Amino acid sequence: MQKTISKIPKSVKKVISIPGDKSVSHRSIIFGAIAKGLTEVSNFLTGEDCICTMKAFQALGVSIKESNDKVLIEGQGFSALKPPNHEIYLGNSGTGMRLLAGLFAGLSFKTILTGDRSLSGRPMNRVIQPLTLMGACINSQDGGKAPLVINPQNQAPNLHGINYRSPIASAQVKSSILLAGLNADGITTVSEPEKSRDHTERMLKYFGADLQINGLSVSLNGPNSRNNLIGQKINVPSDISSAAFFLVAGAILEDAELKLSQVGINPTRTGILDALGLMNVKFNLENIDETGAEPIADILISSSDIKGAVIDGDLIPRLIDEIPILAILASQASGTTTISNAEELRVKESDRVHTTINLLKALGIEVQEKPDGMIIQGQNKKPFNPCKTAWQDLSEHSYYISDDKIVFDSHGDHRLAMSAAIAGLYSIKPIEILQVEFVNTSFPSFFEILQSID
Repeated sequence: MQKTISKIPKSVKKVISIPGDKSVSHRSIIFGAIAKGLTEVSNFLTGEDCICTMKAFQALGVSIKESNDKVLIEGQGFSALKPPNHEIYLGNSGTGMRLLAGLFAGLSFKTILTGDRSLSGRPMNRVIQPLTLMGACINSQDGGKAPLVINPQNQAPNLHGINYRSPIASAQVKSSILLAGLNADGITTVSEPEKSRDHTERMLKYFGADLQINGLSVSLNGPNSRNNLIGQKINVPSDISSAAFFLVAGAILEDAELKLSQVGINPTRTGILDALGLMNVKFNLENIDETGAEPIADILISSSDIKGAVIDGDLIPRLIDEIPILAILASQASGTTTISNAEELRVKESDRVHTTINLLKALGIEVQEKPDGMIIQGQNKKPFNPCKTAWQDLSEHSYYISDDKIVFDSHGDHRLAMSAAIAGLYSIKPIEILQVEFVNTSFPSFFEILQSID
């Protein structure tokens, strides 16, 4: 499936409602399913990734229904989960696979987690190794890749708590271990080199778990938590990772003023706002509030004189998913932007360092690849208009340019496809984007909102 973006809006004054946060939506299903009592979720993200998590628990016997724009989960506790009669398919969702691997390690029956071709090529050893240290039994393919067979002998291992020092700052690794810790004897502790997003910790405490946070370490008392999770009401904030695309649009377009309503501003996720500040982008937070365990605010952003900046260090874990669209912002800055310490991008839905650089090259931007990031030469608010080049082999180079259009292959990466679409709002040549169907994994209404910007 492909889309062509072919307009430069002259003026944009708009209020935009962004769908619910993907990370919080995943976790609302997980914790609602293993808690006791009714969990009521508003503003749930109906993207494919989160729907896969919902179907996984339905396959394990949990009643999950949609009613009046809410998701109702009738949890009966972890011990009430039942053996599925088929493999658990998680589509493109790395979050779903890594988190459920940890939770399902404590089940007394076998589960098999599978995914699409992209997910099946992504590394799972980063969770398999610590889970194995806890006593889990997980078989994988090709040195740690899906499908994952958990508890292949239909007998739950005797999990025990560990003190694990993660070599990387990863919310998925941390969450997988903590979820396994719910069914482990003793205390489970996870320490990170930098703080990753903390939605799991916030929701665990919100549901009643015995959890302690000490700097970069999180400790969970399994015996005091596993039977104390109680269903809750959750209003999912708007997703700041999805909002980032329109924040960048508001900054690069001329005569733009955008208001994004009730966006989650969890401090472990607001690296994109810090980066905007470093790059001289004009924005304000209004109506700051809290919903459930998550802070929210309206974000107002307008056309800006963008400056190059250095993006690295402990800022990276807080904006890792936003780096492709941040690269589009950097391309319109005055001066150079350097992005470092982002090796994690190499093992996302695509090698996002390489594919982001290919997108910038397709747009005519001078960019240098580094092992852990990139160096981008900004063109100081100048619409994209690359010269015609020799046509490239799309399978290798991701793009080609002709006299009348740019063609970019997103390689099935939803964030690359959306970044290319935002660039299309500021491109003299139309941009034809291939494999846009994967946008539905995280932001089903993206193109509808984009179309409304005129």
